[in-house]
Amino acid sequence: MNIRRIRYARLQMRILGRRKGFVFAVNAVRELAGWRGWQNPLVQLLVLVVSLPILWITVTIPLTAWQQFGLGMLGFAAAFFLRMLPGRYVTQALIVLSVVASTRYLYWRLTQTISFDTWLSGLFGSGLFLAELYAWIVLVFGYFQTAWPLERKPVPMDPDTSHWPTVDVLIPTYNEPLKVVRTTVFAAMAMDWPKDKIRVYILDDGKREEFRQFADEINVGYLTRSTKKHAKAGNLNAALKHVKGEYVAIFDCDHVPTRTFLQVSMGWFGKDAKLAMVQTPHHFFSPDPFEKNLGTFKKVPNEGELFYGLVQDGNDLWNATFFCGSCAVIKRSALDEVGGVATETVTEDAHTALKMHRKGYSTAFLAIPQAAGFATESLGSHVGQRIRWARGMAQIFRVDNPFLGKGLKFAQRLCYANAMLHFFYGLPRLVFLSAPLAYLLLGSEVIQASALYIALYALPHLLHANLTNSRMQGEFRHSFWAEVYESVLAWYILRPTLVAFINPKFGKFNVTAKGGLNESEFFDWEIAKPYLILMGLSLFGFAAGIFRLFWQDAPDVDTIVLNLIWTAYNLMMLGASIAVANEARQVRQSHRVQMKMDAALRLPNGRSYACSTSDYSDGGVGLTASAPIDVVLGENVKLALTRGMEEYEFDAKVTLNRGTRVGLQFGPMTTQQSIDFVQCTFARADSWVVWGDKRKPDKPLESLKEVAWMGLSGFKVLGALLVGSWRERKARMQANFNLGNVRAALDERQAKLRALATRQGEAGKGAS
Repeated sequence: MNIRRIRYARLQMRILGRRKGFVFAVNAVRELAGWRGWQNPLVQLLVLVVSLPILWITVTIPLTAWQQFGLGMLGFAAAFFLRMLPGRYVTQALIVLSVVASTRYLYWRLTQTISFDTWLSGLFGSGLFLAELYAWIVLVFGYFQTAWPLERKPVPMDPDTSHWPTVDVLIPTYNEPLKVVRTTVFAAMAMDWPKDKIRVYILDDGKREEFRQFADEINVGYLTRSTKKHAKAGNLNAALKHVKGEYVAIFDCDHVPTRTFLQVSMGWFGKDAKLAMVQTPHHFFSPDPFEKNLGTFKKVPNEGELFYGLVQDGNDLWNATFFCGSCAVIKRSALDEVGGVATETVTEDAHTALKMHRKGYSTAFLAIPQAAGFATESLGSHVGQRIRWARGMAQIFRVDNPFLGKGLKFAQRLCYANAMLHFFYGLPRLVFLSAPLAYLLLGSEVIQASALYIALYALPHLLHANLTNSRMQGEFRHSFWAEVYESVLAWYILRPTLVAFINPKFGKFNVTAKGGLNESEFFDWEIAKPYLILMGLSLFGFAAGIFRLFWQDAPDVDTIVLNLIWTAYNLMMLGASIAVANEARQVRQSHRVQMKMDAALRLPNGRSYACSTSDYSDGGVGLTASAPIDVVLGENVKLALTRGMEEYEFDAKVTLNRGTRVGLQFGPMTTQQSIDFVQCTFARADSWVVWGDKRKPDKPLESLKEVAWMGLSGFKVLGALLVGSWRERKARMQANFNLGNVRAALDERQAKLRALATRQGEAGKGAS
C-alpha cells in the first residue's frame, strides 16, 4: 500500500513538473513575443540575415522518410503550441512555418517528382504542378498582404463645422426599382453634415420619369445623360461635369448609408493632404445565395467578409486600399487628375484606385460598416457579378499591370497583383477537382512518387496553411469554405479571365440585379451543369478505384487509397456546390433586417406597451415584449420609434400575435413618414457595428464537419430531384399508357360501329 502511495506521489510530481515546465515555456514565449525590441529595424535585419540560410537549408535538405516524418511532427508541434498564444509576432512565426512547409513541398515536387513515363502523365502532371505553383504564389502573396492589418481608427472632425468641406453624394442607378433606390436616397439625406455643404444626386441611366418626379418631390438632384457608354463609370463621369463639391461620396443605389457615414470617414482627409479616398466595407443585410440556400446566414462569414474584414485592412498598411465602387469618399481634385473614373476595364473602381496610387496619392480603409445593402438574390446573378469582377481584374492585369509602369511601391505592386491573380483560380481549382481521376480512370500518375512520400510532404504543407489561415482569417472566413466558393465559381470565371487576358477589350459591363423574388424553390440545372458533370466523373472514378482495390490484384494499393481520399474530398466540395444551386424561396417584397432597438406599441384605447424590434423592413416590423401584448389581429395601432431625442409614430396593422411576439404591417406612408422611418432604422449610427458579434469563431475540424454535411445535403438534393424526376416520368408514362388504352378502346369501338354500319347497309341493299 505504501509502495502504491509512493508511486502515485511520484507520478503526481512528474505531472506537476511537466505542467510547470509547460507553463514556464508558454510564459517565456509570450515574453519573447511581446518584446519591444522586435520593432527595432536592426533587430529585424539581424533576424532576417540569420534565419534565411537556416530556412533555405530546411527547405532544400534531402531527408529519408523517417526524417521527413520527424521534421513534419516537429513543425506540427510548434504550430499547435504557438496557436495557443496571442500576439501578432506569434502569427508571423506561424506564417514562417507555413511558408517553409509549403516551399519545401514545392521544392520536392520540382526536384523529385517531375519525371513522367508517358505524354499523358506529363500533360496531367505538369498541369497539376502549375496549379500548385499558382496556389503557392497566391498563398505567399496573401500572407504578405494580410500579415499585419493596420486597423485604422476614425479621426474626429474639426468642431467648427464652417471648416467642413462640401460633399456631393452620387447614387447611380440603371434598372433598379424605385422602391430600392428611395431608401438609399432617404438615408443619404439624413447624414449628419451641414445642409448647405451636402447635395444628394440620383444618376439615372434609365431615364425614368418616376425617378425625376421623385427627385423633384424630395428636392434632390436628378442627372441623366444621352448615352449609356461605359456603364456605371460613364454615368459617374457624366455627373462629375455637373457637380462642384470638394469631395464625392458614392453609393450603389441599394447601399443605405448610416447618418454618421461622412463624419466617420471624412476626418482622415484633414490629417493626410495626399489622401485621395477613404473606403468603408460593403455590408449586406440580406443573405447571399450561399447563405440563403445553405442556411448559414449570420452563422458562417459570407464570401465577401474576408476581403472587407481582413484583406482591405492589410492593404491599408501598404497604402494599397482599393476603391470598391460604393460606400467610399473620394477627393474631387484627385479624381479629376486621373481623368475621372476609369473606363478602360469593367472593374472601374479598382482601376481608378490604381491610377491614383500611380499619381502618388494615398488611400485609406476604415473597417467600420457605415452602409448596408442587398446581396445578390440568386446564384445566377451572383455568378454573373463574379464573372464581371474576374474579367475586370484580368483586364487590368493585361492593360495596366501593377508590376509594370511607374508610381507604385513594391508592396503596392504585390497587393494589386495578388488581387488580380486571385481571379485566375478557375483553371487551378478545376485541376485540383479532376487530378485524381487521371490515375483512377486513365492510370496516369500525376505525381511521380510513392503515396507515402506524397503524404509526408503534402500534409505539412496543407495542415500548416489551414492552421495559419484559420488563425489569421478565422473571424472573417471559416476553414474549407474558400474551396466551396471556388468550386462553385471556377468554371464560370475560367473563360472570362483567359479571354480578357488575351483580348482585354472583349466583354461588356453587366448590371447585378437586386430586389428579385423566387416564388418557389427550384433547382438551377443550367448553373449546376458543370458540377454535375464533374460529380458524375468523380463518382465513376471512385467506383473504378474501389473495384481495383477489392476486385483486382493491384500492386499500388497505397496510391489508389490516396487518390480515393482525394476524390472523396472533391465529392464533398461538389456536393456543397450542388446544394448551393438548389434555390430557396424568396417571397418577401422587402428583406427583413434582424435588429433590436427600443420601440413602443400604442393601442387605440390609449394603452401603451414598451417593447423592442426583432426585425424590420420598409413594409413592416416584428416586435417582442417581456409580457404578452393584448392586441387583436387586424387592429390598427401606432408604432413609436426614436431617433436621438425625437420620437416618431407610424400607423400599422397587427398581422401576427403570439403573446410576446407581434408582427405589424405598415399602412400607406407619406414621403416625410418614409424619410423618418428610414432615418430611425436603416440610417441609425449603430445599425451594422455589432452585426456578427454572436457568430462562433472558426474551428477547423468543426468547419470541416459543417462543409461535409453541406456536401451530403447536395447529394440528398440531387437524389430527391432524380427520384422526383423518375416519379414524374413514370406518372407521365402511366398517363400516356392510360391515354393510349382509351384511344385504342375508342378506335376499336369506332371500328365496330363502322363494321355494323357496313353490314346494315349491305342488308338494306339486299332487301331492296
